[in-house]
Amino acid sequence: MKKTLFKKYLRITLVVILISFLVISMVILIFVSSYWKTEKRNLLQKNAVNVASLAAGTALSIERNVYELNMNTMQAFTTAFARNIESDIFITNTSGKPVLLAYGSGGSVDASRPVGRAIMNQALNGRYSAEGTLNGMYPTPYYIVGVPIVVDTAKGSAAIGAVFAAYNTDSFNAFRWEIVKVLLFALLAAFLVSFCVVWMFTYRLVQPLRKMASAARSFGEGNFSARVPVTSTDEIGQLAVAFNNMADSLASSESSSRSFIANVSHELKTPMTTIAGFIDGILDGTIPPEKEKHYLNIVSQEVKRLSRLVRTMLDLSRIDSGALKLHPARFDLTNTVLVALLSFEQKIEEKKIEVRGLGDTKSLFVDGDPDMLHQVVYNLIDNAVKFTNEGGYLQIDLSQNGGRTTVGIENSGPGIAPDELPMVFERFYKTDKSRSRDKNGMGLGLYIVKTIVRLHGGDITAGSEPNKFTRFEFWIPQKIEKQRADQPRMVETTADTTDDPKKQRG
Repeated sequence: MKKTLFKKYLRITLVVILISFLVISMVILIFVSSYWKTEKRNLLQKNAVNVASLAAGTALSIERNVYELNMNTMQAFTTAFARNIESDIFITNTSGKPVLLAYGSGGSVDASRPVGRAIMNQALNGRYSAEGTLNGMYPTPYYIVGVPIVVDTAKGSAAIGAVFAAYNTDSFNAFRWEIVKVLLFALLAAFLVSFCVVWMFTYRLVQPLRKMASAARSFGEGNFSARVPVTSTDEIGQLAVAFNNMADSLASSESSSRSFIANVSHELKTPMTTIAGFIDGILDGTIPPEKEKHYLNIVSQEVKRLSRLVRTMLDLSRIDSGALKLHPARFDLTNTVLVALLSFEQKIEEKKIEVRGLGDTKSLFVDGDPDMLHQVVYNLIDNAVKFTNEGGYLQIDLSQNGGRTTVGIENSGPGIAPDELPMVFERFYKTDKSRSRDKNGMGLGLYIVKTIVRLHGGDITAGSEPNKFTRFEFWIPQKIEKQRADQPRMVETTADTTDDPKKQRG
């Protein structure tokens, strides 16, 4: 049989409750029994002493060391005491022979048998208290107390006999059994109530876990739509919130991965189809010799496009595996920006873009990985040029202040919607999937840019006003910490092998 958490918890809790109730019941029973025995013996002792005092008061000396009791008076009083305490009371002479008996326990006694000498010695010397048959006088054990009857003589006080009070233990056993029945009834009632409460509590406790298990199985089957309702703020509720957050992340990652695979498939298929078509056309003579150079240039561009795609995927793989390492060196960041900008000279001229901000730029030396920071600048300029409107502007700002080197790249154009700005640096995210194909990417460019900047100990931000401008600005410390040399490093990338993947930024 399957042992579920619900059954285990319910079983353990009920066992603990049952054991606790049993221990409490045993303690109560022992305490009540001990208390009852003590009280009963004290009662027997008190009544035996009273009878002994009364007997001593009625004793008459008939000859030397021989005393006689007023039997009529003693019988009446002894019988009254015996009935009052539901016990047997009898008086014996010094040899242990009963001379007066009063029954109140309802049991039977063999009055022909004398009390044993050892018992008499204890009673005559002060007190006898025990549980037994009183030397066979009773067929079953009784609680028995014996005290001496002491009278004053010329030579002092002397014991002339003893008074014994006996209580039938069967009565106590019956009383104890009644207590046991009450405790058992209370135990059963408490156990049933506890069972219901624990069952409901345990069921409510494990229900979210069952839903999480069901949702996890759905995730394993590829369905990421399942969620767990949050019904509390305790640890289970916090676990449900964390589980739902994980589900959202998995669903987002799955959606992005599928989009990425679709984009990669498209990006691979298109240039490969173009390359294959033009090469086949050259080989079979469909393309005339005078146009071969033109189409070979197109093939070269498509090959570079494939190379950028593969390198971007390699960069992503290195980021995920932690294989990116910084190789810091001191270099001129301004020169890196100018070199990257020259790579887009033809596109800038074709779109008649005005380049601003570089008129009085001076050299800014920083410690960092030259290749990785070149890729950051290249990606940002590539994005800016790609989305700048015809006849628009591209502004590049460089500055050093407070131990930081800051680079800002701003361009005019359609901009980015405010609700999409917080997501532009997420992997696989693109702000507008309906843009033309030359604006498509895999949604990795800005994610890689952010990763590189943060590896240097800096940060990057994005700002935009729709239909006016978009601005990306990043900063890095002028001197990076030495330990950052051991952190993940981006694969070396040349200016013509970088792929923009992002949003508005490809």
